Amino acid sequence: MTNEPQSFQILLVPEHIENLRGASAADRALRAATVEATGETGSSGYPHYRGEGMEADIDPRTRSIEALLVDGAELDLGLTAMIAPERRGSGGSR
Repeated sequence: MTNEPQSFQILLVPEHIENLRGASAADRALRAATVEATGETGSSGYPHYRGEGMEADIDPRTRSIEALLVDGAELDLGLTAMIAPERRGSGGSR
């Protein structure tokens, strides 16, 4: 068994945001959801996570979203999905 993260926070942000001018991606997110590991492997071959209306296959090593459904549909045009940065000094992981 690998030591994969049990949850991630996914942020949906407008695709055109390139320069956050000091704001974090979380501050500019139109939607955020915490997804939990399901113990399954998704169709992409990466671990599957689910929660708060989102389902994602995430590569835990690179923190890349390899597949994503939002409320059962593909991501709307003009939005991009990203994993929220890890908070440093916030204690241990689950």
